[in-house]
Amino acid sequence: MSALHQARCFNHAMREAVARCPGCRRFYCRECVTEHGDRLMCAACITAETTSNAASGSGWQKVIRCFQALAGLAIIWFAFLLLGQTLLEAPAQFHEGTMWRQNWFDME
Repeated sequence: MSALHQARCFNHAMREAVARCPGCRRFYCRECVTEHGDRLMCAACITAETTSNAASGSGWQKVIRCFQALAGLAIIWFAFLLLGQTLLEAPAQFHEGTMWRQNWFDME
């Protein structure tokens, strides 16, 4: 820690450093570091870390998204299939509209 109190910001030479980035090991002032994953890091290291994390998981994410889309389409198709079968099993009076004109108590 003795090096920290004598260090200056990498981007602003006139400012005191308050943290050392664990990625690039440079010293930075308060305005140049951001908390990311319970660590204070510089913007360049945060960008590099998030880009590498996104690139490494993108292959599986595409497969999962494709599977989710196919599962959603299968569910919608099945719902419409059930609706169609239900309508086919309804009596002809239901489709013609004559069922609605009758009194419900007169039906046998």
